[in-house]
Amino acid sequence: MTEAAAGAVVRLIKKYPNRRLYDTQTSTYITLADVKQLVLENESFKVVDAKSSEDLTRSILLQIILEEESGGMPMFSSTMLAQVIRFYGHAMQGMMGSYLEKNIQAFMEIQERMADQSKGLYGTNQFAPEAWSQFMSAQTPMVQNMMNSYVEQSKNLFSQMQDKMQDQTRTMFSTFPFPPGSPAEKGKS
Repeated sequence: MTEAAAGAVVRLIKKYPNRRLYDTQTSTYITLADVKQLVLENESFKVVDAKSSEDLTRSILLQIILEEESGGMPMFSSTMLAQVIRFYGHAMQGMMGSYLEKNIQAFMEIQERMADQSKGLYGTNQFAPEAWSQFMSAQTPMVQNMMNSYVEQSKNLFSQMQDKMQDQTRTMFSTFPFPPGSPAEKGKS
C-alpha cells in the first residue's frame, strides 16, 4: 500500500506538529479513522512529516493497529506479540517480516477465492460482513484444520531449508583448514 503500483498516483498526507493529518488531495484535515478507510479501500497513500518530509506511513499504520487492538476483539494475543518482539535484533528479523507478509497475502488470496466461490453459489451478491461472520463461524473447525495443516507444512519446509543451508555451509567451508577442536571441526562430526 505504501508502495504504489506502477503508474498509480500516491495520495500524500502531511502530518503537522500538532499531530493533525492533512490530506493534500482533498485539501482537508483527516483523522486516523479516515486513514483506516483509505487502507480498507486499497488506496495508495504516503504520510510524511510536514516539516522534514520524513516518511511516517508505517508509524501511522501502527497507530491504527494499536487502536484496533485496544478496542473490540484483538487479533494478536500477548504471546504472539511477545514472539514478534523477540525477533527484533535477531538474525532472522528480515526473514520474519517477509514470512508474515507472504502468509497474510496467501490468506487474503484464499479469502478472495472463497468470496468468488460464494458468488457462484449464491448469485452475484457478495456476502455482507455479518453473513461472512456467520458462514465462517460454521466453518471454523474446517478452516482451523486447514490452517494448522498449512502451518505444519510451512514448519516442515522451513526445517528442510535450514538443513539444506547447513549442508551447503559445511560443504562451502570444508575446504578451509580449521584447527582441531574448533566449532567448525565439531560440526563435521
